[in-house]
This record gives sequence, structure tokens and C-alpha cells, in this order.
Amino acid sequence: MKNLLLFICCSCYSFLFAQNTDSAQYYFKKGITEKDQRLYAVAEKDFDKAINFNPQYTQAYIESGNVNLEMRRVDAAQGNFVKAYQLEPTNQDVIKQLSDLYFNNHEFQKAIDLVQKCNACDNADRILGMSNYSLEDYAKAEMYLQKAVAENDKDAESAYTLGRTYIELEKEKNAIPLYEKAIAIEPDRSNWIYELGLIYYNQEDYKSALKYFTLAADKGYAKTSDYNENLGFAELYTGDITDGMKTLNDLLAKRPNNTELINNIAYTMYETKHYDEAFTYYQKMLNINPQDASSLYMIGMVFQKKGETAKGQKICDKAIQMDPSLARNRQKKEVPMGL
Repeated sequence: MKNLLLFICCSCYSFLFAQNTDSAQYYFKKGITEKDQRLYAVAEKDFDKAINFNPQYTQAYIESGNVNLEMRRVDAAQGNFVKAYQLEPTNQDVIKQLSDLYFNNHEFQKAIDLVQKCNACDNADRILGMSNYSLEDYAKAEMYLQKAVAENDKDAESAYTLGRTYIELEKEKNAIPLYEKAIAIEPDRSNWIYELGLIYYNQEDYKSALKYFTLAADKGYAKTSDYNENLGFAELYTGDITDGMKTLNDLLAKRPNNTELINNIAYTMYETKHYDEAFTYYQKMLNINPQDASSLYMIGMVFQKKGETAKGQKICDKAIQMDPSLARNRQKKEVPMGL
């Protein structure tokens, strides 16, 4: 009797399994037809029915993931491909899709771990480079992004990110050709253009900085206070005193007691040998704070540069009495640090 019951149970199980398998295949084929007709929502339901009949149906998860991607339901698609990967962890199509999804969803460590198993991923170096950059492992980012840029010379994002990587590695000069390459590919990226202007500014190539600051604005970059401040100083350092002072004075009109800005203008005028203008702005500093010994010292230096040596030395001596630490500047024959 026991053997008979066991035979009946096995027969029932075999029958149900075969029936479920047939049903799963029916709904899967139906879903494929609907997918080909771009009836993605309908196809998804049929793929789900196929999965309900056969939870081990890897291809149904893959196709359900594909139609969810077509409908831009990224989270649902990722869930499908995760299940497919659990069922077939060596399936290269699944690994490729899931690597892209993890990367695009900013799950960078998962993307790194998975894409290294991918034999079919022609963008593996790109994913590894940009993911490592996002995780602040700049040494690895540099290695992989160099490969990615070499593999695809039309990939603006990889070129830009490699440029950013060089900045993080304190290799600003190396960043310049990468920024230029990225901008040549995508010439309307105003933030990239502005960043390149900042790099040139830090390299004291003010002519190039001014060129890219201006171009960034032409491409739609917002003329914020920071933008105008950098633009104004680039104008001054390239010898365009009229436009530079106008740009910076417009900023000062909005925040007239910004001592950092006033001091920077004063020092720029001093450094570019516009001593009368330097005097004016150091005097503004003293008007705000009469005890500002550093500004008084610089006024003394201005007079010395203009040939009034005795008067200038007397003013510097007074500043040193107010702040004895300024005496080191006389010994080193240099202007106060931090100006």
C-alpha cells in the first residue's frame, strides 16, 4: 500500500511539473511575441506568469528585465536580473546587464565586483575606472580610465573623469589635455569648460583661464558671485584693468564690507604694479578696520614702490609696532603672507 501511495504521489508531482512547465513555456512565448510588438506592459505580465509557473525560469527573468528596461522601470529590471544571476551566476548576458544597472544606480562596489567576472563587457574598464573614482580610489581610477579613453576616443565622460582624477592626484597639468578632449567631444558642457578655466587659473595661465571662463558663460554657465570673482581677477591678471575692476566693483557694490575680496583686489593691484589702485583698496581695508596692521604695512610698501622710500618705511615701522610679527617681512623682503 505504501509503495502504491508513493507511486501515485510521484505520478501526480510529475504531472503537475510537466503541466507547470508547459504553462511557463506558453506564457513565455506569448510574452516574446508581445515584446516584439512593443507591448511591453502586456509582455511583462506574461513573463511574470511564466515565472509563477516555473520560479527557476532564468530566461523569463531576463526577458522581464528587458521589458522593464524598455519601460524605464529600472528597479524592477534590476530585481529580475538579480534573480537571474542567482540562478545562473556564470551567465554573461546577465552579468553584463546587471553590471550596467549597478553602475547606473551608483552601486559602485557591486558594479566593480560583478564587472570583473564579465567576459562580454566591452565597457569594463570604463565601469571600473569611473566606479573607483566615485569611491575615491584614484590610483585604480587612473589605471582603468587610461584604458577606457584609449579604447574609445569618443567617450567624453571617461576623458573628463580621468581629468578629474588627475586633479585629485595633484597632477593638474595632466588634467588639461583630458578636459580639452572631453570638451571637444561635448562642446556644450559649460561646467566642464568652467572647470578647465579654473585649472588654467591655478596654473597662472590667466589668458587661457579668461578664454574658458568667457566660453563657459556663452554656453550657459551661471554667472554666480564666484564666477564673477574669478572672471574679474583673470581680467586683471591679463592686463584688462578696466573690465576687471568693473567686474569686481560690481561684486563689491553687493557686499561692500567683504574684506577678503577687497584685500585680494588690493594685492592683485600691488602685484601687477598698479600702485595707486592698490593704495585705494588697502585704504578701504583700513577704513573698515583701523587696526589692520597688514594693510597699513602694504600701504607702506606701496609708497616705497612709488619711490617715496622714507615715507613708506615710516609707515611700515608703524605697522610693525602694531603687529611685531610683520618684521619678518622686512627681513625676508617680501609682502605679508596670506595677502
